[in-house]
Amino acid sequence: MKHGKKYQDSIKLIEKQKLYDPREGIETVLSTAKAKFDETVEASIRLGVDPRHADQQVRGAVVLPHGTGKTVRVLVFAKGDKAKEAEAAGADFVGDDDLVKKIQTENWFGFDVCVATPDMMGTIGRIARILGPKGLMPNPKSGTVTMDVTKAINDIKAGKVEYRVDKTSIVHVPVGKVSFGVDKLQENLNTLMDAVIKAKPAAAKGTYIKSLVLSTTMGPGVKFNSMKF
Repeated sequence: MKHGKKYQDSIKLIEKQKLYDPREGIETVLSTAKAKFDETVEASIRLGVDPRHADQQVRGAVVLPHGTGKTVRVLVFAKGDKAKEAEAAGADFVGDDDLVKKIQTENWFGFDVCVATPDMMGTIGRIARILGPKGLMPNPKSGTVTMDVTKAINDIKAGKVEYRVDKTSIVHVPVGKVSFGVDKLQENLNTLMDAVIKAKPAAAKGTYIKSLVLSTTMGPGVKFNSMKF
């Protein structure tokens, strides 16, 4: 893959073999941001787990203290009073069978996160094969299947992010925007790392956090010393 001049210039700012301490690493990541828009800063955490085994899955959610810098559109599957509660709490879309049909027939995905009350899971099951591959299926482990829809919506709007190990044993999570600056990004990263470390499966053996790399949307990766978390 051939990279442009800005990317090549950014690579020169990074010591390839160095494992950066958190603050210096974030400063270096920010120095590589050359795009004209406010780039997202993403953490890629390689874990010492085998995701092929059910007892080594790593999945959860955490509210970042400074959010992600992104406006999140929340869809809530609910009926009756819970639907009214969701609307009052600021959900962007609220419905039941009507929204299921819209997703089925129109291939509509004008939302970022799905929340559902437990009684709606049977209805949503009809579109599980559509929502699942996109990471949009409500799940109790991430707090998106709940009767407390107000808390779920507030947490998501405040900066709640889901993390889940993929088939290559890596967790990819946004930790903010370049405009956040070092202090806010460091607090968000610390919060994320604490959550991932606490989610270590009992079946995981050996080194759990194998590597941590941060990068901006258009920039190269910066390797961090994961032992500092």
